[in-house]
Amino acid sequence: MVLVLPILTTLSCIALLISLSNLLVMRSLSQNPATEDLKDPKNFDVAILIPMRNEAFNAASVIESALASRGLSSVEILALDDNSTDSTRDILEGYASRIKVLHGDKLPEGWLGKPYACLQLAQNSSQEFLVFLDADVRLSPSAISSAIDLMQSLEWDFISPYPAQHGKTLLMKLIQPLLQWSWLTSVPLRLAESGKWPSMIIANGQFFIVKRSTYFAISGHEAVKDEVLEDLALARKLTDNGFKGGVAEASKVATCTMYESNSQLISGYTKSLWKAFGGPVGSLFTIALLILTQVLPSILLLTGITTAALPFTLVALTHFVAATRSKSPIYNVILHPISALILVYLICESYRRKSLGQLEWRGRRVI
Repeated sequence: MVLVLPILTTLSCIALLISLSNLLVMRSLSQNPATEDLKDPKNFDVAILIPMRNEAFNAASVIESALASRGLSSVEILALDDNSTDSTRDILEGYASRIKVLHGDKLPEGWLGKPYACLQLAQNSSQEFLVFLDADVRLSPSAISSAIDLMQSLEWDFISPYPAQHGKTLLMKLIQPLLQWSWLTSVPLRLAESGKWPSMIIANGQFFIVKRSTYFAISGHEAVKDEVLEDLALARKLTDNGFKGGVAEASKVATCTMYESNSQLISGYTKSLWKAFGGPVGSLFTIALLILTQVLPSILLLTGITTAALPFTLVALTHFVAATRSKSPIYNVILHPISALILVYLICESYRRKSLGQLEWRGRRVI
């Protein structure tokens, strides 16, 4: 125990220092009232590309959100029904006079569904900036304009604005905030933007913008056609080819409600967590780090070791920084040990399902 507490404290200090540093330098998008009132249009020609498979619940809302976009000189909206088995196609057809509706081709051998849907959308678009938008994302009218404005000012080729993550159940509210917290406390953002360390690249396909010429220079999503984490793979592929970009905190202009039920959340996470940490060794390291820094201090406190209060408090502060910055539930500051244990379970469950060939998403086998 003499050695454990200093190790826990050191690890917690490092995480807090990284999160505080990122808080100071983080790129951020904000509302632009002038843009939303159509007083300040930008010279941005934009294609909003929305892949959908069994998204009847989200289809109308995401299209209305896209149609409300302001401050752009030219906008085309393309939505693709990826062979849905619900009423997604019918809902999209109701918007056919206002947007371009595509019906996805049969999935080719060697492709996963979302990369193929995204490629078809891009190939049927004609604008300078490609905005890939998941059906569960809702944008403020100035979100796209603000994102491209920042992208242009930094001379980036792509940008990945990170929406606020909303959850409908307690499980979702415990797990979803870990998305932002994980990179906020572990990745020095300015170093990541340099592109020199591929392992530091961050991206979120929920809301992803890339220049058309840049996208097709690497063959678009064909370059990541079999990647379960296609957003991260695409950003790394772009960086590997000399293009610049990065993440921006976008909780003020974009929200995402990824799942409608706990079972859907479990399926969504387990389909990709086996790949999220670079393989079994990386996953084991992540699990060990989560238990050491997120769970063990609280266990020590409960057993009466009061000196564990320091590493517990330091870790809690990292969650406080993430919660206030990304508009996540503040109670995760105290409940983070439970969140970490759930994430450990989901990582293990992901490997179990993978070994049994049970990884699925929206009715399709993932691998």
